[in-house]
Amino acid sequence: PITNSDINEAQDNSFSMRRTEVLCSKCGGHLGHVFDGGPKPSGLRYCMNSISLDFKPENKED
Repeated sequence: PITNSDINEAQDNSFSMRRTEVLCSKCGGHLGHVFDGGPKPSGLRYCMNSISLDFKPENKED
């Protein structure tokens, strides 16, 4: 799981757009962007680069 200490956010005004860039806090790599207008409760919509995601199977105890 991602924690607030794993990412940094920075204002990105490139291409005449105002958005928030999401960066890796360790290496500074670009992970994607976050926008307002998402679902409740946060109201945020994340647009992340797929290469930055690593899905792991959930451990289910039967």
